[in-house]
Amino acid sequence: METMTGVERIHNILKRKPVDRIGVFEHFWGDTLKKWQEDGYIGPDENLVDHFGFDMELCWPFNLVADLDFVPEVVEETEETILIRDGNGALLRRHKLHDSTPEHVDFLVKDRKTWEEYIKPLLTPDPRRINFEAYRKAKRHAQEHNRFFAWSGVNVFECIHPVCGHEHMLVGMALDPEWVKDMVDTYSTLIIELQEILFSREGYPDGIWYYEDMGFKLKPFMSPAMYKEIIQPGHKKTIEYAKSHNLPVIMHSCGYVEPLVPGMIEAGIDCLQVIEVKAGMDLIKLYKDYGEVLSFMGGIDVRVLYTNDKKLIDQELESKIPIVKGKYGYVLHSDHSIPNTVNYETYRYFVEKGLELGTY
Repeated sequence: METMTGVERIHNILKRKPVDRIGVFEHFWGDTLKKWQEDGYIGPDENLVDHFGFDMELCWPFNLVADLDFVPEVVEETEETILIRDGNGALLRRHKLHDSTPEHVDFLVKDRKTWEEYIKPLLTPDPRRINFEAYRKAKRHAQEHNRFFAWSGVNVFECIHPVCGHEHMLVGMALDPEWVKDMVDTYSTLIIELQEILFSREGYPDGIWYYEDMGFKLKPFMSPAMYKEIIQPGHKKTIEYAKSHNLPVIMHSCGYVEPLVPGMIEAGIDCLQVIEVKAGMDLIKLYKDYGEVLSFMGGIDVRVLYTNDKKLIDQELESKIPIVKGKYGYVLHSDHSIPNTVNYETYRYFVEKGLELGTY
């Protein structure tokens, strides 16, 4: 088979049609690029997508914070952390010395009343929420390099927990499901309205990428039944909009989400991404169970890359790639973002070895 472009390759992979090789893409922590630049491997104006020749490119152009006019308030600051109140009324502690997920300290919204009073009225499809220029530039850049270009952003679960926190959200799902359903409906409607504004002005992407972290270690945040009753309607609505414009949908979900996968397939996703091994996800099992109807991206244990040991990387890749490439529906990607403790030579070897094993 002749060498395909990135956009051709990813389009086929998402449909599980023949390709020349598996795809390749990756996420990195911000300080990884900085370290590799300091080490002289990456140019000062070079990005990792171009450097490694990835098959796809993303752009996250939406700002879904409730109060667009709110100036983040610094509540407390130390040498290592900063505590900030944001436009959702959330109090978040972030580390200053390294990239990490913020600690959720407190929330203004804890129930239906505070949601309806403080947040819901602010969630309007204001064009100020859209970074048109970033989308335009990223789309053009991807097209110039024949890459698959995806609009990326959060879906309903990832919209809600920054507003009220996981605990209030999950307790609400159990004790006041109509409140959480209202949040799901509000955010899914807002996402579509903003996409309509953006795409009508700047054109459609090649696909849609939703971030939706619905699991933790060995368990999802909710039962499959609760997912179908409360969260899935928002997924169906947003995915049906994408499919009405012939846009395939990739859904990222950290944590253990295997019990939710049938419902996610029912909602219409084309590809499951990141498949986190340390949370209990098993790429081979998922491939055997759902490989006829679902493509996969990820599932390679990033902890193996932490070792910077090529023999261990060989073992990890050789145990998975020859199997999951079988139905043409796989994109090489670690199961989490690459930290700066992974050497540049290690990551380059990972890509080269993975694509060697993944060539048809």
